Amino acid sequence: MSGTTWLAKLRGGLAVCGLLAVAACGGASGDGDGPVTVSVWAWYPEFKGVVEAFNASHPDIKVEWTNAGTGADHYAKLKTAITAGKGAPDVAMVEFQQIPTFVILDALIDMGEHGANEDEHLYAEWAWKQATDGDKVYAIPVDGGPMALMYRKDLFEQHGIPVPTTWAEYADAAARIKAVDPGAHIASFGSDGGWLNGLMWQSGCRPYGYSHTTARDQVRINLTAPECERVIDLLGDLVDRGLMAKDPFFTADASAALDSGKYWTWAAAGWTPGYLAGSLKNTAGKWAVAPMPQWTAGADEQGDWGGSTFTVTKQAKNPEAATTVARELFGKSAAAWEIGLDKAFLYPLVKDVAADPAFTGKAYDFFAGQKVNEIFVPVSEKLGDFQFTPFQDFVYGELTDRSAEALSGGRPWSSVLEETQKNVVVYAEKQGFKVSR
Repeated sequence: MSGTTWLAKLRGGLAVCGLLAVAACGGASGDGDGPVTVSVWAWYPEFKGVVEAFNASHPDIKVEWTNAGTGADHYAKLKTAITAGKGAPDVAMVEFQQIPTFVILDALIDMGEHGANEDEHLYAEWAWKQATDGDKVYAIPVDGGPMALMYRKDLFEQHGIPVPTTWAEYADAAARIKAVDPGAHIASFGSDGGWLNGLMWQSGCRPYGYSHTTARDQVRINLTAPECERVIDLLGDLVDRGLMAKDPFFTADASAALDSGKYWTWAAAGWTPGYLAGSLKNTAGKWAVAPMPQWTAGADEQGDWGGSTFTVTKQAKNPEAATTVARELFGKSAAAWEIGLDKAFLYPLVKDVAADPAFTGKAYDFFAGQKVNEIFVPVSEKLGDFQFTPFQDFVYGELTDRSAEALSGGRPWSSVLEETQKNVVVYAEKQGFKVSR
């Protein structure tokens, strides 16, 4: 690693005091008998080392970490504690799409009251906008999932099939793949609401609109916009023609399919290199990454799948110290990001970390030495504004379930988003929201 890189400079001492003087360089207020204890719930990989690094550099604050579960399990426990008025952690990991839900539950403090607005310049613009509402800071971004096309470079080259740059070329490549290998598919339709959302985002679709501060009882839902519909139409057609498989993501069977040549591509996210490298052994070195196919030749539309933040709950005993933890567990911490990048394979939303040559220039053995972050970083930089609803888990559930019905032949693909729209509107109105398109 070059001594002039951002991370190397921090190792030289720039990160000793953290972002808030209340931490290592001034002290969080406590009872005077020892450090302030701040509880954290998170499921980040390799997080133990991140906590240890924070505690070592912040003698006045002690983080106590609990993995309360992953995804839905984590959120169920968190919502139960919030409803009960006790038992919630001081700091909680929350994915971007879940932030409006916890805001409307009145579960999160405004970290802007404790100096967090000073951090705006650190983060990718799109991520900061999703974590905030006006000058209210409800979350501190950590990692994201800018999307790109991972593909079997060896198979595309062997059979002379061009790597698709448009979705029309993608459909053509799907047919050519099936012609050369009847047992292969260009990819699998994973029936995952978050993945579909990322593809619609990349299509230019903006189906949701919500602001807690300006109109907390109003929400915009427009899942049947043409930019949304064309995603389902294309993928559904490929499924019906037998050119795209129907297997769920993140299963042993899916990993085996990726590792056997059954799937030739995966439109996935910036965190996926770590997942693939840990799951696929037979095809390591045979994969490559290309920009996402575009709906219009020469366009440059991008999407995101996944990403998470730190929030501070209103049950926090010391909101100021908890805000310090949320801001600095990762933030500008060189020690934390060394773990986050090299062991947990997070995609960093801190702009200087993402732009550092140690990250952008990182060669991945799994991708035959390709510096894949040279593709992912510009995607994150170009992501536009995107909003979520206060009931995004319900929306994702609908996208997943209605797609599963189409996969099984239980409904035409043309009705997937129409039915999802109808069900989401009914749900929103029952929750007291005024819905517009």
